[in-house]
Amino acid sequence: MKLPVLTLLLSAAVCMTVQGQTKVYTLDGTTRYSANTGHGYDFVATPQKGSQAPFFYSIQVPDGNYLVTVKLGDKKKAGVTTVRAENRRLFVNRQVTQKGQVVERSFVVNKRTPRISDTEIVKIKDREKAYKTWDDCLTLEFNGAAPLCQEIRIEPAPESVTTVYLCGNSTVVDQSNEPWASWGQMIPGFFDANVAVANYAESGETGGSFMSRGRLKQLVSKVKPGDYVLIEFGHNDEKEKGPGKGAYFHYMTNLKTFVDQARANGAHPVLLTPTARRNFNDGGTINDTHGEFDDAVRWLAAKENVPMIDLTKMSTTLFETLGVEPSKKALVHYPANTFPNQEKELADNTHFNPYGAYQVAQCVARGIIDNQLPLADHLLPAYRGYSPLYPDAFDAFVWDPAPMYEVEKPDGN
Repeated sequence: MKLPVLTLLLSAAVCMTVQGQTKVYTLDGTTRYSANTGHGYDFVATPQKGSQAPFFYSIQVPDGNYLVTVKLGDKKKAGVTTVRAENRRLFVNRQVTQKGQVVERSFVVNKRTPRISDTEIVKIKDREKAYKTWDDCLTLEFNGAAPLCQEIRIEPAPESVTTVYLCGNSTVVDQSNEPWASWGQMIPGFFDANVAVANYAESGETGGSFMSRGRLKQLVSKVKPGDYVLIEFGHNDEKEKGPGKGAYFHYMTNLKTFVDQARANGAHPVLLTPTARRNFNDGGTINDTHGEFDDAVRWLAAKENVPMIDLTKMSTTLFETLGVEPSKKALVHYPANTFPNQEKELADNTHFNPYGAYQVAQCVARGIIDNQLPLADHLLPAYRGYSPLYPDAFDAFVWDPAPMYEVEKPDGN
């Protein structure tokens, strides 16, 4: 049964043909999602003729990686289409199609439920029960200035696909609502169709709570030799107090558990230092608020010979390059009434907006290249030359907001 996400479900029309395990859905505006149909338009109104509003399409599929091919465009009109999946996971960014032009784009989506085994499940938080990440459907979001999709084709991805598993907190998670965003939901669109990204991160998690909820256990049950496990914790671990806590004790022990579990299953662990907080001193440089925690990651990476991406350093460079005031544009800083039901100013110096998340995701891509990981071969050419010394211009960045907003900040800080 599909987990409740939003109560507003709408109709749509579709023809489906099944050839082996390949399912093809022709979008014609009539079929709505239900448990009986197993597919259809979802969450917001079915697009009417001439509509330029975003729309969603959900399809029931078992857990796994799926090769998705979308036909974008229309014989009678031009379009600009962004495609995201599940919780605003970016795959196609503003595909332009001229009148009469149809473009096929393919990508791999990881879909999962909380099930670990017949007797175990991931203990997701109450707020996660409303996520598209954990239900029994693969949901696609079609957004953009004029979103156009004629057809969706879904088939199980080849076993040769490399899965990149992400472990972390609110700076990594697939944020479900605007204006919040994290690097983990941007980076899927940086890879070709030989890579899937499975984002297990969740807001508020420490390395220990991530494991105690069963997230690592499910990940380990699915990971295969040659996959990657990217690990970024720290923001919430820093707040743990008491005997045995601290950067070089509980925190580092937990990180080593992630490393050991990945290697025991033939996967490649990659450690990431935590993203910097936007905390400037009077000299206009960023204060290191992580204490010993970023150094502990560097020490463990060197000792265990694990590739390390220094996100603390790169995000610090990003903030300082942007400057004290302009760097607010990378985070959730918005005056009151910018978004629905937002009565107060939002001023968050930890959590990114889409622009900031996109910049940090490019930092991660840079780190993959700098570490000479074979995974770098699958990065699309547009994401191979980034430096936080030369961030994208804010005014040139275009993000098509999803029609879901949330004023409450994510867990953690």
